[in-house]
Amino acid sequence: MTVSLRQMLRALRDDRSGIALTEMALVTPFLLGFSLFAIESTFLTIMHMRINQVAIHIADNASRIGDVSTLEDRKIYEADINDLLLGAQLQAGADVDLYEHGRVILSSLETKPDTGKQWLHWQRCKGKKVHASSYGNEGATGGSFQGMGPKGNQVVAQPDDAVMFVEVVYEYQPLFSDMFVQNAQISAYSAFTVRADRDLTQIYQQDPSSPDAIQVCSKYDAFAAT
Repeated sequence: MTVSLRQMLRALRDDRSGIALTEMALVTPFLLGFSLFAIESTFLTIMHMRINQVAIHIADNASRIGDVSTLEDRKIYEADINDLLLGAQLQAGADVDLYEHGRVILSSLETKPDTGKQWLHWQRCKGKKVHASSYGNEGATGGSFQGMGPKGNQVVAQPDDAVMFVEVVYEYQPLFSDMFVQNAQISAYSAFTVRADRDLTQIYQQDPSSPDAIQVCSKYDAFAAT
């Protein structure tokens, strides 16, 4: 019994056995792409939260550091700042690798004694990412410098007081691909007024004959691996 060409084509047309497999093959790339996008977006959101927490952690602790004395204003030391920045790296976690991919800028916002104007007395920085402060650099005072923070929502220091202002900028490291990320840079800031009377004249060295490292903002580095 011979089968005509027309019968063969009709049989192929009516055969539904491979439709589900074909549909799955067509839909799978879209499902996979959407799943990867959802996972990447969730991870990016979590990373934003973690970087914000790092900024708050640094500013809060910076407002507390220093010697405790009932006889004189509290002094702060370069070693205190180094410990503070190292602690932020540990808090962020090894998977974040804060200073390898980011930058932390710690500023002491004060009022200048002779003028009463807002004054960025000093800054300390850490991290390999090349990024300058968005709100002012060390020594800024008067003129357009009226405090730190977004325009219209600036933080200001009161006379004989200081605000620890922290900026954290981090280059997001995608889980899968940067094609799912519109903006890879995460930025956060936080500010806390110092919690006790502080010696605002300078940052001290505990042992001037063997000074601790100063985290100046002209350097772009991370802590050495231990």
